[in-house]
Amino acid sequence: MALTRRQKEVLDFIAQFVEERGYCPSYEEIAKGLNLASLATVHKHIQTLETKQYLRRGFNQSRSLEVSPAYLREWRKQKSNATSPAQVPLLGRIAAGLPVEAIAGDETMNFADLLNDRDLYALQVKGESMIEDHICDGDFVLIERTPEVNDGDIVVALVNGSEATLKRFYREGNGLARLQPANANLAPIVVPMENLQIQGKLLAVLRKYR
Repeated sequence: MALTRRQKEVLDFIAQFVEERGYCPSYEEIAKGLNLASLATVHKHIQTLETKQYLRRGFNQSRSLEVSPAYLREWRKQKSNATSPAQVPLLGRIAAGLPVEAIAGDETMNFADLLNDRDLYALQVKGESMIEDHICDGDFVLIERTPEVNDGDIVVALVNGSEATLKRFYREGNGLARLQPANANLAPIVVPMENLQIQGKLLAVLRKYR
């Protein structure tokens, strides 16, 4: 059964507490840790989680809470993914033109810096309308969700409420916008601003070769 945001916070707090200390928190510790107004509120959440079979507890014992094994496995998996290093070694630079000397360094690329504190989503590109910007069919694009974009930004634009497209955005005046493809064989899309919704702008492109 689905959890509310607060129910998940309670469940995660209990799991974290047990993981760190080896025993269950009391109702007082749960209330203090989550800034809950009263023990009655904690008791209500515990009852609901028990009904939904996410928790088991002993009768009238505040330190006998047991998180369901299935949820605990998922919680540990998510925690492991969240704390795994989102970085790879940056070993130098490689020529795409004339050869250059390859010198290994001790730098890293930290992808957490790219992802943290942003509202992001990913899309897979279909078609070749942005091929001259080196965005190819099958590539994955990382999009930052924002309505605020500048002329020339590559954006995800929703046209007429139904057709989404990846294009360069330009304001044309007279209440019009131009969605410019990066393909000389394709014409731009000119649309009234009122019929256009910007759903985000391009942050990164990822291409898989296998």
